[in-house]
Amino acid sequence: MEPIKFTNISVHDTKNRAPRSERRKEGKALRQKVPLESHGTWTPSPDRSEPLDILQAQDEDRLQHLLPIKYGRMLASPFAFLRGSAAIMAADLEATPVTGIQSMLCGDAHLSNFGLFATPERRLVFDVNDFDEVFPGPWEWDLKRLAASTVVAGREIGLKEKTCKKMAAISARAYSRAMKHFSSLHTLDVWYYHVDAETVLDVFNRTSSKKGRKAAKKTVSKARTKTQEQTLGKLTKVKNGQRRIVSDPPLLMPMREVDMSQYLTPEELANSPADYVEKAWSQYLNSLPDERRFLLMRFKVIDVALRVGGVGSVGTRCFIALLEGGGKDDFLILQLKEAGKSVLEDYIPRRSYVQHAQRVVTGQRLMQAASDIFLGWHTGQIKELEYYWRQLKDMKGSFDVTAMDKSSFKAYVAVCSWCLARAHARTSDSSYISGYLGGGKSFSKAIGDFAVTYANQSELDYQKLLDAVDSGRIIAEKGI
Repeated sequence: MEPIKFTNISVHDTKNRAPRSERRKEGKALRQKVPLESHGTWTPSPDRSEPLDILQAQDEDRLQHLLPIKYGRMLASPFAFLRGSAAIMAADLEATPVTGIQSMLCGDAHLSNFGLFATPERRLVFDVNDFDEVFPGPWEWDLKRLAASTVVAGREIGLKEKTCKKMAAISARAYSRAMKHFSSLHTLDVWYYHVDAETVLDVFNRTSSKKGRKAAKKTVSKARTKTQEQTLGKLTKVKNGQRRIVSDPPLLMPMREVDMSQYLTPEELANSPADYVEKAWSQYLNSLPDERRFLLMRFKVIDVALRVGGVGSVGTRCFIALLEGGGKDDFLILQLKEAGKSVLEDYIPRRSYVQHAQRVVTGQRLMQAASDIFLGWHTGQIKELEYYWRQLKDMKGSFDVTAMDKSSFKAYVAVCSWCLARAHARTSDSSYISGYLGGGKSFSKAIGDFAVTYANQSELDYQKLLDAVDSGRIIAEKGI
């Protein structure tokens, strides 16, 4: 199998780049072909696929007994539904106007897919933090999903309709300003640029209410407490002198307690290699750079558990592995998450990627200012499913957007938009995009119009899910 290669991310030849001033002019000229105002219009296609059919098509290869949890979580609110419906929006974005400038896309850039985490140097930073759907594509798609989520979330916290539209426009304006800023920086400065926790707090301190400032400070402080020791204390316990993962079904199930006949056919069970875990571990180690492989070779896997997390990804196979090092109380927890094809792949005219776990890892490394040193991948021997690995809960922190007031919501939207622009600037041509956007006023208004229209559609789709659950077509378990 050939390793994947992320080539031609930008429309420009990276070997023979024109001066930035020329690229800005080229970007501005694109407005003649794709007017800024054109991004404001969206209507459902006459042959638009049934949204619930799209969701259920994703379910075919998932763990069926966990799907009611997925739909129960999506039922929580229109914003929860939007979080779990990236595949629906990907299909709807296909027919929207695009400039032809490509970037690496998060693929699911809603407001709750940004957060705090620790860098290898133990600094706390804020950035995009979900890359299951990462794929090269039109930069506009990420921004439009972010803006639509802004309107849906704004409605949930009780903002007026005019304010929700304004917040979506703010996301586009912040993105435009950030892209202009990055287009003026040296190439390495863009690559090294990051938004740390102190910067986020400064934004909240300058622009949000006392309540917002207090909540932001609490979120940052809480993230700093989520150390490996805290995670060990929560997810493991010592019994008979051995540390093991605790049992908390159905969300956390140690594999020693799992009936594998629920997951594998009799033939698959019969052909399962006895050294499955060891071979998976070896594959994962081989995916790492030499120095990180050397580090992890000092550990061994002593326990594995099935773990349920997220919203739209529930039903995919996700595990945690407890590792033991050579010293006293020397433990590490890694997460293994199944990777399938991106929701964007069917709508972008380029080749698909064979190794999707590697796609996730490579995409994350490209888009994030700093990434987990334990990012790697392996392909399972039994079903040939692909998994990417990462550290679990390493000083991770999430802002609860549904609990924000108007001023703190505005601050948060601006920070997320700035981070998205930085991720795109790393993998595309900021001068070209900035030249197209210009001052950003016409574009931000258009994005506000689009976001409101699409939020209305998403809420109609949410109602269809409610109706399907009421009729018994879809089974949902709430509160799990």
